[in-house]
Amino acid sequence: MLERIKQDLKNDLIAGLLVVIPLATTIWLSYLMANWAIKFLTKIPKQINPFDGLNPILTNFLNFFVGLAAPLVFILLIGLMARNIAGRWLLDVGERILQAIPLAGSVYKTLKQILETLFQDSQTKFRRVVLVEYPRQGLWTMGFVTGKVSGVIQDNFPKKMLSVFVPTTPNPTSGWYVIVPEDEVKTIPLSIEDAFKVLISGGIVSPDVNGSLGNGSKNFKAKENLVSASPAKATLDPENNLG
Repeated sequence: MLERIKQDLKNDLIAGLLVVIPLATTIWLSYLMANWAIKFLTKIPKQINPFDGLNPILTNFLNFFVGLAAPLVFILLIGLMARNIAGRWLLDVGERILQAIPLAGSVYKTLKQILETLFQDSQTKFRRVVLVEYPRQGLWTMGFVTGKVSGVIQDNFPKKMLSVFVPTTPNPTSGWYVIVPEDEVKTIPLSIEDAFKVLISGGIVSPDVNGSLGNGSKNFKAKENLVSASPAKATLDPENNLG
């Protein structure tokens, strides 16, 4: 019982970090970049300051615009660095230094894997979302079809087999590769992106039963999963229970 509580607390902590850290980091960096941009502009000599002499309302608007644009430009520059050899080398060095930090390194590595999975070309990696009876009969797991089995592996089976990736929760970048008969999987009309939302949230985010599936985040809503158990009762028809 104690081990289960510890594991639940650990899972809750990890799930919370996955939500809080990227959001807090983004807000913090945006705040720093906005402050830096505003302070830089206010230190420009009046002779060359383009904002000098403007209406205060217009000046505040321009400061706000620069504060929003500065983080975006910074992110674009980082992306540009990541796409060339010299910049990639500098980023690799920075990543190695960050990953050397005990807690921050593990969190950063996990976040990077999740983001890479979410932003990769899902059309070439995962074909469709399916339900697989795994790890035992009666239990169903969400998975992604990666292709049809062929060659020497298919020769060992009388049925047509599918390659299915079964991810873990809340980190879907790890999981299991299973070979499943094609007629034993259930295809669900859910997009790859929406399936990842379900997996990362551990089922807290689920498809909206009132809307069509597979149309993106608009059909998703966060909800509490309340499970109640009650003894089975026989339903009696009053009309058949007279006399």
